[in-house]
Amino acid sequence: MKPLVAIVGRPNVGKSMLFNKLVGQRLSIVEDTPGVTRDRLYAEAEWRNRKFDLVDTGGIEPSADSEILAFMRQQAEIAIDHATVIVFLCDIKTGLTASDQEVANMLLRSGKPVVLAVNKMDQVGMTNPDIYEFYNLGLGDPIAVSAVHGHGTGDLLDECFRYFPPEDEEEEEDDVIKVAVIGKPNVGKSSLVNRILGEERVIVSDMAGTTRDAVDSYFENAKGKYLFIDTAGMRKKAKVDDRIEKFSVLRATMAIERCDVCLIMIDANEGVTEQDTKVAGLAHEAGKACIIVVNKWDAIEKDDKTMDRMRQDVRRDLAYMTYAPIVFISALTGQRVDRLFDLINYVSDQAAMRITTGMLNTVLADATARVQPPTDKGRRLKIYYMTQIGVKPPHFVCFCNDAKLFHFSYQRYLENQIRATFGLEGTPIKLTIRQKSDKEG
Repeated sequence: MKPLVAIVGRPNVGKSMLFNKLVGQRLSIVEDTPGVTRDRLYAEAEWRNRKFDLVDTGGIEPSADSEILAFMRQQAEIAIDHATVIVFLCDIKTGLTASDQEVANMLLRSGKPVVLAVNKMDQVGMTNPDIYEFYNLGLGDPIAVSAVHGHGTGDLLDECFRYFPPEDEEEEEDDVIKVAVIGKPNVGKSSLVNRILGEERVIVSDMAGTTRDAVDSYFENAKGKYLFIDTAGMRKKAKVDDRIEKFSVLRATMAIERCDVCLIMIDANEGVTEQDTKVAGLAHEAGKACIIVVNKWDAIEKDDKTMDRMRQDVRRDLAYMTYAPIVFISALTGQRVDRLFDLINYVSDQAAMRITTGMLNTVLADATARVQPPTDKGRRLKIYYMTQIGVKPPHFVCFCNDAKLFHFSYQRYLENQIRATFGLEGTPIKLTIRQKSDKEG
């Protein structure tokens, strides 16, 4: 595993801004409302040709009263447990506070290496004498940084680098399947991730919109290595008036782009809502392998036909995703959660499947013999050959005499023939039509 650097400190000292500066892209939500970063947020960064993971934590309020602040403190503590080195960020403008002292004591007790950084030192060339009071924390020399301008970040990373383990202790993680857990708010995404991880990795609260950032959690078991991305619940556009909420929808969309497999979560009590079809549509259009996960199955009164009825409803409402397997689970009780791993592996393999041109053309010849290609004004569609040019999703190109004759219905027929022969369950298929003139052909 790569080294992990955790940025901790009390709220509003500039942790998210420093995180963004170090990662080099605007990944963490930056707003001057205390408590905006609620979950730990991970990203990969690089320094001196060495890749490492950086985690931005919610501000630690040592005596947090409100439920969310207490959660944030708990989150930060989990990040500290997993970290290789901790960056403790303070703020020169507010000076040394009692809260800083309490956080420092907590970090000293953790026994982890701690690098002390003092933020908002925005003037170059002059050292603000107030920095010396931070020696009182007992954490060694404070490093002056400016998260806004980037001053001092090199010194800070050099100091962190000293604590990284030798490089040969790391292994390559190419075989990790990235899984985005998507769906509307309060459908149980965070509960599912927690159930899988067996720890309170993601804040779970029945306050809608608790998970605001897409949070990455690494998990390994006998079935394989996974990176679960728990995304903020996506709401209808009309309800997205809050700026932070807008970031969250964008972040969830980015999580879909980054992942290999999407778990589309649906609430069994509500069935497929209009919002669910939009969320699923994003994954479908991005060409991702998908599994439809019907959650809260424990809360449904059932007879022997309930599951079949629900399956039919889902198939009807998500008609464009007939390829996606449906699984009924309860994140609360853990019912059938284990089955997800086999399915994730399966659809991930299907999305990466390569089919030889020879095999494709055998299927093509068989399909065109069975159902004649369409004609228009006496001109018949001729399909010369088909070949695969990409994976994730499987992407096929059909060369024909006239693209205008290649009706959508016939494209769908060919897609169904390919699926019937090769499976390709759980993944969309991309079919591109290219026209070759008869002279070329």
